[in-house]
Amino acid sequence: MSDFKTETKVPGAREEGRGASSRNGGGRTQIADGVVAKIAGMAAREIGGVFAMGGGTARAVGAVRDVVTGGGGDTGSASRGVSVEVGERQAAIDIDLVVEYGAAIQDLAASVRRNVATAVERMTGLEVTEINIKVDDIHLPDDDGGDDTGDSGPRVQ
Repeated sequence: MSDFKTETKVPGAREEGRGASSRNGGGRTQIADGVVAKIAGMAAREIGGVFAMGGGTARAVGAVRDVVTGGGGDTGSASRGVSVEVGERQAAIDIDLVVEYGAAIQDLAASVRRNVATAVERMTGLEVTEINIKVDDIHLPDDDGGDDTGDSGPRVQ
């Protein structure tokens, strides 16, 4: 009879330890790294002054992939420039940015951190322990020029 009591107490202790009860379903929720990366990428792009995400190689590969796949619904681009490490209750996030010329980089980074942390914590319930931001490049106004020849002046023949 004592064996029966031990068996009935173990499930009850497990439920209490996790804060779950049979009324709300209990169990475990796992959030994939890619989900957190997409949330972080979308939240970072919402900040004015962020021109693009990812280093030069990531952007080039992404551009080729967009051409090949048609680009329209490519959800992989949402997480471009973002890498994450997700634990059971916490997440650490690394973000590579290209910023618009003239943006105050420190202020921009603080805004990105704030927006990303808020979005990830609200949507996933994970605590964001750190957000590392690497500025890979600055987008200059001349980079949008229509000629794209790479020359800064007229050609001499």
